[in-house]
Amino acid sequence: MPGTPTDLARLRAVLTAFFALDGFIFAGWVVRIPAIKEQTGASAGTLGLALLGVSAGAVITMMLTGRLCHRYGNHQVTVACAVLLSLSVSLPPLTHSALTLGLVLLIFGAAYGGINVAFNSAAVELVRAMRRPIMPSFHAAFSLGGMVGAGLGGLVAGTLTPTQHLFGLTVLGLLVTALIGRPLLRLQPPAPHEDSPKEEAAPRRLNTRTRGLVVTFGLIALCTAFGEGALADWSALHLQQDLDATAGAAAIGYSCFALAMTAGRLSGTRLLERLGRTRTLVAGGTTAAVGMVLGALAPTLWVAVLGFVITGLGLANLFPVAVERAGTLAGPDGVAIASTLGYGGMLLGPPAIGFMADWYSLPAALTSVAVLAATAALIGFLTRHAAER
Repeated sequence: MPGTPTDLARLRAVLTAFFALDGFIFAGWVVRIPAIKEQTGASAGTLGLALLGVSAGAVITMMLTGRLCHRYGNHQVTVACAVLLSLSVSLPPLTHSALTLGLVLLIFGAAYGGINVAFNSAAVELVRAMRRPIMPSFHAAFSLGGMVGAGLGGLVAGTLTPTQHLFGLTVLGLLVTALIGRPLLRLQPPAPHEDSPKEEAAPRRLNTRTRGLVVTFGLIALCTAFGEGALADWSALHLQQDLDATAGAAAIGYSCFALAMTAGRLSGTRLLERLGRTRTLVAGGTTAAVGMVLGALAPTLWVAVLGFVITGLGLANLFPVAVERAGTLAGPDGVAIASTLGYGGMLLGPPAIGFMADWYSLPAALTSVAVLAATAALIGFLTRHAAER
């Protein structure tokens, strides 16, 4: 089993590359959704139903991947899902109806959900072996990969068709997987650090108490992902509709939020080493709550954007910490449960904001992100004994 600093550093680098590849491929698909909509002739409603294929495939597979990781190993499942993700991203441009689009997105979503559980489980093992809170750095790589994938997609959208672009992602994804998958398969999962407490040396059995703790950490992931999904879909409209921003200026809001999330995750390891898990969760949730109240209720554009930046910094490390704790408690099964709840929060956020905006107003609806961020902070405080073990 790899336990030398060199082996652990190599494993960390390879896993970081897989996180970045996942974000890169997913963002490349997202920026081509408008072109796929036009190609299939789908209405907004039928496109929304087709896009549920990604969500359904991801959620179903996340619950099954824990078992696959137990049987075949986190590294093997990571590589297999990376291959499937790379192949399936080229399928949407080949469809010509919303129905067939939804069916191929089931495959894409299954690969996306599977790789997220597998490499997060592998990352949890590495965190336990190194005894350093490095989980945020992996999620920073995902965010960076997504930013690069979205930026590149925007650059080539005017010159390449969706088929050419996404097939290019398939080729690139397979090449990168071949390059980094081989060393991942050669490296065995690391043994826990010799000084690790017995309860951290191996995940617990998923009994009633452990499952309850895992679900509790999953609720933190849900609260965080709710905010991410809500801001992704509604921040630009809020700035444009409620603060009279231009379309270009409105787009800056989410970009600043995403940059703040990435910066927060890049500094997450140092923050966790200094504050510990509980204070990071409490401070992060509280900061996000204050930032989102400012972003939702600010009277001017740039004050609202400042609120989004503060929100991004606050939310940045909540999801990585929640998933890491769930994985430490229950291995791949814990990661699967927390990831499923988190992904559910991301799915719940946008439509929930829409319903609340119809009932009240969009600014009032966006304050729900602040409420859930504060809830995450409260859960972090209430689970402080479990979190710091």
